[in-house]
Amino acid sequence: MSSQKQQQQAVFQQLGQMTRTLHKALQDVEGDSELVRAMDAIPDARERLAYVLSMTEQAVSRVLNAVDAMTPVLDRSQHDAQRLLVQWQRVADKRRDSSEYRQTLQDTLDFLQCSEQDSQTHKDRLMEIVMAQEFQDLTGQVIKRVVDVASKMENELLTLLQQAQMGGGGKKKTDSLLNGPAMPSDIAGQQALASQAEVDKFLDDLGF
Repeated sequence: MSSQKQQQQAVFQQLGQMTRTLHKALQDVEGDSELVRAMDAIPDARERLAYVLSMTEQAVSRVLNAVDAMTPVLDRSQHDAQRLLVQWQRVADKRRDSSEYRQTLQDTLDFLQCSEQDSQTHKDRLMEIVMAQEFQDLTGQVIKRVVDVASKMENELLTLLQQAQMGGGGKKKTDSLLNGPAMPSDIAGQQALASQAEVDKFLDDLGF
């Protein structure tokens, strides 16, 4: 085998390995959200993934801050409820005009008033936690866009493999092509691969 053919074969092998790796990665990743307009401002995959990381970190921070803010409020409510329970148990059989009874009653009224305010605080913090989860939708859309780019790369690599294989670089010829519309560089007579299974078979036939 000539040096030129050896080089061509090496390139073909590397191309096939790249295609198989990318194809496997795409099978392992799912994304079904459409990209919002804001994502158009992020020009490349690296920046999009950096954006995903940033949004995730921000969401985690918001959730932790909300939980931290709720903890002392819940602790206070629990403590006051336990204290009032003990007080009412102690004064249950006492005269209603006793000073201890009146104090327990006042403490209970104060507790109920604080509980009403605390309930609103809980609602606000819980809503903050819910809102922090919006990152899931945004990051899912960004990842979807990255996967779309990778899918196009897979199609182009498969096209190159088929062209090289039909030129003698692979084990045998095939009439199958890529999934999706034919590209300008596609050679005449090729047809699209209809499923991931056909892509797998095509790569298997080429030895990748």
